[in-house]
Amino acid sequence: MTDATSRDGSRSGSTAQPVGGAKGPDELRRQIEETRGQLGDTVEELAGKADVKGRAKAKAADLKDKAGAMSVQLRSSAAHAGHAVQDKAGRAGHTAQDKAGRARDAAERRTPGRARGAVRAGLGHPRAVLAAGAAAGVVVAASLVRHRRHGHC
Repeated sequence: MTDATSRDGSRSGSTAQPVGGAKGPDELRRQIEETRGQLGDTVEELAGKADVKGRAKAKAADLKDKAGAMSVQLRSSAAHAGHAVQDKAGRAGHTAQDKAGRARDAAERRTPGRARGAVRAGLGHPRAVLAAGAAAGVVVAASLVRHRRHGHC
């Protein structure tokens, strides 16, 4: 690609000084060094833009850092939510225990004398109450079967 030279001696599309502007060999050397520096900077910029692999690696590293930060933030949010759920579950458990205690107390107040002691014992040993109820059911069922066989129905 060639640059056109205008009437004043400068080239269009170029950052170069006017042609023939050097006043001596030292000035010409300075201009050459300046032009070399500018050319070196331009080459570095173009090389950076052309280095697609390097830019992709830099972008990937940046995205990895952002993902790591997001992961830490999400873990923190999840831990906070977990603690909130634990707190609510604990309060619900205490509320249920309080209600069960109030229901037990109400049942005890309605049950007279000896039965009150049996209810307290039953609440303390639910498996024993279940076993006794099952045994009573077997006894009742056996007596019904026996009565029917002997014609008492």
